[in-house]
Amino acid sequence: GTRSAFAEASSEKMAMEPLQVGSFPTYVAGEPGAPAVIVIQEWWGVTDEIKRHALRIAGAGFRVLVPDIYKGKMSVDKEEAHHLMSNLDFPNAVKEISEAAAHLKQVEKSPKVGVVGFCMGGALTLGALAASADIECGAPFYGVNGQLFECSALAAKPVQGHFGEKDAMTGFSDPATGKKLEADLKAAGNKDAECFVYEGVGHAFMNETPAPYESFEARTAAMGMPPYDKTQAELAWSRLLDFFKKHLM
Repeated sequence: GTRSAFAEASSEKMAMEPLQVGSFPTYVAGEPGAPAVIVIQEWWGVTDEIKRHALRIAGAGFRVLVPDIYKGKMSVDKEEAHHLMSNLDFPNAVKEISEAAAHLKQVEKSPKVGVVGFCMGGALTLGALAASADIECGAPFYGVNGQLFECSALAAKPVQGHFGEKDAMTGFSDPATGKKLEADLKAAGNKDAECFVYEGVGHAFMNETPAPYESFEARTAAMGMPPYDKTQAELAWSRLLDFFKKHLM
């Protein structure tokens, strides 16, 4: 799987600074000491797409940190991505994200820290939010793994979930999973839990490029997802940035 010319060209602009936190690599951008957001990768690895998301959040006035959950490994097809995700020690990844949050608060002196993640990173978002006293709020995009958290541990923490109407990943990121997450959080006493479902879009609807595929047609053929819909993605962006401004600034 060769990388597309678009991805090659945009790679130059995705400049984030590498930063070692404890035993694991991360990438950072934005002003140290500003309110911070941890941005968690999809099952592909730390792609330009994830860095693009992080830089957009940094542009809104936040310090951003992207933990490299796979320690530098990247996948170019879904089989490889599945292999990397299947072999991931999820509880350890949650621990590392918690360490990153502690670093942002204690070392960099960010007053507050939030977390957002996509696909596999959505599941890790909820796990880290439940596990870490340093993380105030979380926004999972199309990813829920109920084994990584207890709703009671999230009762006092704002959660904003984002799901695609056409997402067919039953039990992980389909709309019913999003609605169940909201209902379960509310039942556990969470007064600030909301899950949005976006019309006409599927899994990974925030990705502006079809990477690692050459085209959206190729991605649809391989993964079954509809192409990028800027209107829906921008709606999610406005909600996400408002959520972080409200709870972190």
